[in-house]
Amino acid sequence: MTVPPYVPKPRPPKPAVVGFAPGVFDLFHIGHLNLLRRSRLACDFLIAGVLGDDATLEQKGKRPVVPEEERLEIVRACRYVDDVYLERTTDKLHTWEDVRFDVVYKGDDWIGSPRWEKLGREFRERGVDVVFLPYTSRTSSTLLRDATGVREGRPDRDRT
Repeated sequence: MTVPPYVPKPRPPKPAVVGFAPGVFDLFHIGHLNLLRRSRLACDFLIAGVLGDDATLEQKGKRPVVPEEERLEIVRACRYVDDVYLERTTDKLHTWEDVRFDVVYKGDDWIGSPRWEKLGREFRERGVDVVFLPYTSRTSSTLLRDATGVREGRPDRDRT
């Protein structure tokens, strides 16, 4: 299944705050839900950026377990999300050029990382705020992957 190009949904009139919450959202869990809920409470219109399969492979060195089309549908169904955007690149500034959000939300486990320190400076130059929200440490896609024995990519669906 091919994902169609991004066509933004109508947004509320300015001065509404458009938020962006990027993530892989693989094996959707309570940490993802918490990020999206907290993000939506802090803005007027929330766009969730779902990192595509190829971009995830580039960034993390492994494919997500759940294909991008399914992850898009799962995130789109979340009541806290007003729109979804398939990120085909790991370049967040490229994403901003397409989406034009006012605030980007990330888990506070990214505070101090070289990548987000640099992105924070670059976003501030463009008038975009970076807000770190509490990270849910008790679960993660990595923990779920480890618990299920799925180490990399999708499980072999042909096995019986």
